[in-house]
Amino acid sequence: MVFTTIEEARRWASLFLKEYDREPRVADLLLEDILDLSFAMLLAYGRDPLPQELKNSFIEKVKEHAETGKPVQHIIGRAHFYGREFNVNEHVLIPRPETEELIDGVLSRLVPSDQTIADIGTGSGIIAVTLQLETGRRVIASDISPEAVQTAQANAKQQGASIDWRTGDFLEPLHNAAIDVLVSNPPYIDRSEPLHDTVKNYDPSLALFADNEGLAAYETILTQVKKREQKPRLIAFEIGYQQGEAVKGIIQTILGNYQVTIEKDINGKDRMVFAIQDS
Repeated sequence: MVFTTIEEARRWASLFLKEYDREPRVADLLLEDILDLSFAMLLAYGRDPLPQELKNSFIEKVKEHAETGKPVQHIIGRAHFYGREFNVNEHVLIPRPETEELIDGVLSRLVPSDQTIADIGTGSGIIAVTLQLETGRRVIASDISPEAVQTAQANAKQQGASIDWRTGDFLEPLHNAAIDVLVSNPPYIDRSEPLHDTVKNYDPSLALFADNEGLAAYETILTQVKKREQKPRLIAFEIGYQQGEAVKGIIQTILGNYQVTIEKDINGKDRMVFAIQDS
């Protein structure tokens, strides 16, 4: 590969990635990682030589992503979410920017009496950790995957968050713990939906797919809520962009006494459902 400077490395990698129909921005993310530079510094030092001892590693990582579709977050082992860095691996879903909007929606709806928040299907723990650090309130988090819980625990320790971790199917391991706010980004993709290889081949299917056109997880969670003596004041779900009315209908059918709103993400697509218990 004929390049010597950081800028030349960026240009080569971007063109190489485009040939494989990959996102050119991956070149910057990989360079930021191996050089331990911010994007602004990457641009500022563009004329500096790329250290020779890092060149082969950079080329290998660019080719790995281009040829296999392995997510850049898996290659570097971490992802950014809500201003923090989280460890990710093959056991957890890679954080999406839309989930930051779910966090914002929850924070804007909290009231002083909301003392306990539950993150159901926590995965890497990004929602649980973020809400605990942003609010200072008690957070309980669960996941059916022991490996996901281990990843989430490591993230919480790294970020200095105090979380009550449980392993099991959605609300089941929480038993009768009082919950004021229930938050979940559950699996919501229908099994027949075509996916990009970076998602299909690397995100865990347990975190992606659900039966009944992707609605089964919501039905399970809400049925579990119905059986509880104490019900959360606020329920917040991330949803598929075509599922808003369906999830609203499930909440109203199973629980009844909740005011339900559907909110769009930054791209103008239905992405969140918030349900507040009638007083």
